[in-house]
Amino acid sequence: MSANSEGSTKAIFYALGANGGIAVAKFAAAIFTSSGAMLAEAIHSTADCINQIFLLVGIKEAKRAPDASHPMGYGRVVYFWAMMVALLLFFLGGAFSVMEGVERLKHAEPLKNPMVALTVLGISVVLEAFSLYGAMVEIRKISAGKNFFQWFRETRQSELMVVAGEDIAALAGLAVAFIAVVLSVVTGNPVWDAVGSIIVGCLLMAIAFFIIREVKAMITGESAAPEVNEAIRAHITNHPQVDHVINLITLQWGEQLMIAVQAKMRPQGSDKALVAAINEVEAGIQSQWPQVKWCFFEPDTDRTDD
Repeated sequence: MSANSEGSTKAIFYALGANGGIAVAKFAAAIFTSSGAMLAEAIHSTADCINQIFLLVGIKEAKRAPDASHPMGYGRVVYFWAMMVALLLFFLGGAFSVMEGVERLKHAEPLKNPMVALTVLGISVVLEAFSLYGAMVEIRKISAGKNFFQWFRETRQSELMVVAGEDIAALAGLAVAFIAVVLSVVTGNPVWDAVGSIIVGCLLMAIAFFIIREVKAMITGESAAPEVNEAIRAHITNHPQVDHVINLITLQWGEQLMIAVQAKMRPQGSDKALVAAINEVEAGIQSQWPQVKWCFFEPDTDRTDD
């Protein structure tokens, strides 16, 4: 297992443990308090647990060996499971919360035992913060000094991106639910609780949208992260056997990377010497970037040389 995969798996287990305990507590609190916002949060936490299981399935399936039908392996299957998670977060987490809030607006009921709800929400904040902290620790290991938003836009690790997005959505949703319950208690108006449920749902759908957009780009086919792309180009260009790079294509394939190089080589004494020079360049690339699973190298000339 690579370091990146191990970090993602750790973050997923942090989130799964936290959300499992939170979901049980929230459902109990929702029953005791008749809080729509609390019920929405409980369903959201349950959806998160399912999401983390999906991500673990994706990571395991991505490790399958290549076969005749999938000669390049199953690495990109993690993007499919990440998309499933995002859709589940959107519909089961977000849309259901909005519908529950609308229903509570139509049939508002006073809260029962609001202190139970507030206590559970407070504990949930601590557990979700722990989960988010675990994800951020893993992100900092691989972000190369980028801020979170830049990393989120440029990362090719769909599973870690999804976990971080879920945790941020969960913390923001908990804050909204806490405020909604407090306002319902202070004003004696249960409408605030329903409004809180609707806001939580809209928040979840908004974050799910951003995750879907990023995962869609990965499924379509993205290059390696910009800094990796440039580093590989510089490495090839600076090789003593290479005159210059004509074209370089990189394609992220789950954790692995495929590259296609078109380069003008320096003059070689024979075809065997040319092959040896190309093999040397490829070996150097795969030594420095072990995630490069496939390297297709085409020696060529500039059109002006023809």
